[in-house]
Amino acid sequence: MKTYHQRFIYFICLVSAMGGLLFGYDWVVIGGAKPFYELYFGISHSPLMQGVAMSTALVGCLIGAMVAGALADKYGRKPLLIVAAILFTVSAIATGLFNDFTLFNIARFVGGMGIGVASALSPMYIAEVSPSEIRGKLVSLNQMTIVLGILGAQIVNWQLADPVPVTFTDSDILASWNGQMGWRWMFWAETVPAMSFLILSFFIPESPRWQALHGFAEQAKQTLNRVGGLSYAEAELLNIRESLATEQAQEQGGLRTLFTKQYAAVLTLGIVIAVFQQWCGTNVIFNYAQEIFSAAGYSVGDVLFNIVITGIANVVFTIVALYTVDRLGRRSLMLFGACGLGIIYLILGTCYYLHITGFFMVILVVAAIACYAMSLGPVTWVLLSEIFPNRIRGVAMATCTFALWVGCCTLTFSFPSLNASLGSSGTFWIYSAICICGLLFFLKRCPETKGKSLEELEKELVNREK
Repeated sequence: MKTYHQRFIYFICLVSAMGGLLFGYDWVVIGGAKPFYELYFGISHSPLMQGVAMSTALVGCLIGAMVAGALADKYGRKPLLIVAAILFTVSAIATGLFNDFTLFNIARFVGGMGIGVASALSPMYIAEVSPSEIRGKLVSLNQMTIVLGILGAQIVNWQLADPVPVTFTDSDILASWNGQMGWRWMFWAETVPAMSFLILSFFIPESPRWQALHGFAEQAKQTLNRVGGLSYAEAELLNIRESLATEQAQEQGGLRTLFTKQYAAVLTLGIVIAVFQQWCGTNVIFNYAQEIFSAAGYSVGDVLFNIVITGIANVVFTIVALYTVDRLGRRSLMLFGACGLGIIYLILGTCYYLHITGFFMVILVVAAIACYAMSLGPVTWVLLSEIFPNRIRGVAMATCTFALWVGCCTLTFSFPSLNASLGSSGTFWIYSAICICGLLFFLKRCPETKGKSLEELEKELVNREK
């Protein structure tokens, strides 16, 4: 493997991946604050308003993802990362500050937009600055920071909340520190990483591929030189120019270009990968952990501890993915994830059906998290950042991220209804069937992308479709 300037590469990739850290924290923190802000705002007996509070950020995610690609293609990746950092900072401060429910939801919406922008831009930026030999590991850093953000939110929620005695009524909780200030500090704690992301974003370079695409060849060469030296910079710049010449892509491609026959196959692949990452069902364990563990026979106090256990498993097995994604390859890990989750959910659903409770259920849930964390979680972002051509990568990544968040919304909203009508057993059997369908799709359509430059992948996945 060539010698690269690893200190510089890891610095710019980790700064970009801080968008993932804030994505994970902001996405999960509301779960710990939920029992307290619902009482504070008087919505504890209003399922409709509870749904509004939980879904406002998701709406922001959809809009943020939808606009991120076009803006990033026009103005660059770096400015949009700075915008995401600003959105996270504003949301973190405002969500805990407001005493009005409407303003609370507006602040959550702003944070959701930050999530949407960061989820589209962070992995894309990392892929565009990374050498092909270690690109999988570096893009997986984004997923690593996401799960660290999730674990950080779980720990912050767990530690900030004062123990609630069983004898406490709703009015007691509302009058307590938890009900008045605790939930605010859960959101305010995000300000520290958000401000760090904002400051550090000014010290990273623009994506060299965006620079080359927009006529800033000398700046692109300088950035690539800092990544891998002069010979690496010249070779990469030549590949980029050849790609642009092949596509006759001096003008930037937009949505109209993306939805042409030429890109139909690769766009379909990207959307299926994105939606499947959500519809495989693992994220309901984070969103509805209390319901899942309660159904397995655990008390509220034990549930909080079990949630932290799942967060630790998420981090540990994402680290495993960092060391396997460039060795075993993307396709192998996607197949492993779909097959493994299909089997685990089948067993989990059967255990619920047979009313099996206790520690074995925790083992199954942790196994599902582990399987997801070392495969579908990180590898989805790696593949989405790799499979699209330079000229449409921004808008394509935004489109797939939008589809991913639509998948997240439908998964989140459908779980309570499925759980109520089919029970936990039927719900997890459905997720098992979806995973098997995903396995069959990946067997037929998922390419292996490890060790190939983005320009080589363009020739394989797009040009052959002409």
